[in-house]
Amino acid sequence: MPRPRSEDRRNAILRAATRVIASQGLGTATATIAKEAGVSNGSLFTYFDTKAKLLNELFLALKTEMSAAATADLRAGDAPREQVRHMWTQWWRWATANPDKRRALAQLQVADDITADTHRAASLAFSGIAGLLERSRANGPMQDVPLGFVLTLVNAIAEATIDEMIREPAEAEARGSVAFEAIWRVLAGSSTAPTA
Repeated sequence: MPRPRSEDRRNAILRAATRVIASQGLGTATATIAKEAGVSNGSLFTYFDTKAKLLNELFLALKTEMSAAATADLRAGDAPREQVRHMWTQWWRWATANPDKRRALAQLQVADDITADTHRAASLAFSGIAGLLERSRANGPMQDVPLGFVLTLVNAIAEATIDEMIREPAEAEARGSVAFEAIWRVLAGSSTAPTA
């Protein structure tokens, strides 16, 4: 009779995979991840049938965590500009506080092993952010372009800014403010909130 699975052990494997992928890349052996997690390689495969399954579950877990952090305490009654500012601040604070998660997520984002179904599930996890950006661009210069393109632009600004924040932590708040204005201009076309 197989032993019951432990949620703590599963989470330990995911945390270990995050650290190992962040430092050694996607090509790292599952044995290395198992050792980092304090389990046998066989135990790892009790929780994740294949390495691809592990990578897909890790990608989805990290995307979900990042999205939840970015939208935590978002107030529905605030104007879109203030909601985007809140989302952006939460996003960069999560990213700078979790550099291993951010590095692992960046590698997983472009990994061939991540399935279309997992990418779709990750998009659903980001639906709150996507909806906010959709509302914010309604009267701006990006209103008629595909939302995916808008998300790509915002993500590029965010990633470049977060890289700079990590290099110059004393300037993080200032860089965050400048980046927010750039993001808002991409969305709304001005540095002030659009009129209704």
